[in-house]
Amino acid sequence: MRHFIYKTLAQNGAISSYTMYGPWIQTKRFVSSGLKSPEKQSLTVSYLTDSCGLSLEQAISASKVVKIRDTEKPDLLLKLFTSYGFTKTQISSLVSRHPPLILARPETNIRPKIEYFRSLGFRGPDLPKIICSDRSILLSSLEKQIIPNLDFVKDIVGTNENLVYALKHSSNVFHFNIKKVMVPNIATLRAHGVPEQHVAKLIMMQPRSLLLKTDLFKEVVCEIKEMGFEPMSRSFILAVKCMSIISKVKWEKKKEILKSFGWSENEFLSAFRVQPMLMECSEEKIRDVIDFLMNKAGLKPLDVSRCPNLFLASVERRMIPRYAVLKVLMSKGLIRNDIHLVWALNPRKQDFEKKFVTPFIEDAPEVIHAYQGKIGCDGFSN
Repeated sequence: MRHFIYKTLAQNGAISSYTMYGPWIQTKRFVSSGLKSPEKQSLTVSYLTDSCGLSLEQAISASKVVKIRDTEKPDLLLKLFTSYGFTKTQISSLVSRHPPLILARPETNIRPKIEYFRSLGFRGPDLPKIICSDRSILLSSLEKQIIPNLDFVKDIVGTNENLVYALKHSSNVFHFNIKKVMVPNIATLRAHGVPEQHVAKLIMMQPRSLLLKTDLFKEVVCEIKEMGFEPMSRSFILAVKCMSIISKVKWEKKKEILKSFGWSENEFLSAFRVQPMLMECSEEKIRDVIDFLMNKAGLKPLDVSRCPNLFLASVERRMIPRYAVLKVLMSKGLIRNDIHLVWALNPRKQDFEKKFVTPFIEDAPEVIHAYQGKIGCDGFSN
C-alpha cells in the first residue's frame, strides 16, 4: 500500500512547500522529480510512522511540509523527549501538530525550554504535560516571549508555586502580547477597586480570563457591577472569571435551561451572585441538577436559587443518596416532614453524616443502605 502511494506521488510530480516554524530552519521549497522524491518521501513517511507513532495518513500529510533527509537529528530529538518523560502518545501528538518540530535542534532549541519549565517547579508528568499543552511553547522564543511573559505573571502572583498553579489552569499566556492585552485588563480591575490579592487570585484561577480583548473585558466588568457585585468581594473576580471565558451564546443557552424550569431573571441573578461558578457548569449538568431538585425533590425555583452551590455537587454521588436518607428518616418519623430540603442536601459530607446518618443507625439501619445508594428515592416530597 505504501509503495503504491509513494509511486503515485512520484508519478504526479508533486510540488510541496513548507515553512519551518521558529528559529530552527529557514523556509525552503522542495520539488519532487525523478526517482529522488519517492526515496526521500519514503524515509520521511516511514520515520514519522515507525519512530514517531503517526498514522500513515498523518505522516503523508506531514511529509508535505517537512522532509527528513537523515535521521540523526530526529533521533536525538526523540531521545531528548523520552529522557524528560514524554510518552509515545505525547511525542506523536507534538509531531503531528507541528511536523517541522522533528527537524529542530534538540540541544539549542528544545532542551533550554524544557529546562526552564523544570526550573519553575514542573515535575514528573506535569513537565511534558505543560510543554504539550500549547503549541506556542516550542514555537516561541524563550528569551523574547516565554520568559518575559511568565516573569510578568510571576510578579503578580508572587511565587513559582503560584505561577505553576496558574499555568496548570491555562497555558494561553505564551502566545499573547501580555503588555497589549493583560496589562490593560488588570488596569481596568484596579480602576474599579479590585484588591491586588484578588487580581493575583484571578490569574491563578484562570489567566485566560484576563486575555479577553480590552473593550470586551471592560464591558464584562461593568456588567458584573450592574448585577450588584461588589468589586472588593471575592465573588466579583469569580464572576469576572466566569463571564470572560464563556461565550454569550453559551451563556444564554444556560440561562434558557433555568428559565425553562420556571426561573425568573431575578432568581437567576440571585443565584449567580451567590455562586458565580454556577454558570461554568455544562448545560447537561445544569439540566440534570435542576431536573432532580425541582421534578424529583419538588423544590421551587426560589428554593434552589437560594442555594446554587448544589449545582457544583454531583446528583448521583451526593444528592440522590442524601435524598434517600432523608426519605427513610421522614418515613419513620425520626425527623420533621417540613425540613428545608435544599439546606439538608448542601452541608459538607462530615456535617451531613453527623446530623442525619450516625445518630439514626440503631433506630433506622436502612439509612446506611440509603446513603450507599442502595435504596431508591422516589416518592419523597418537600
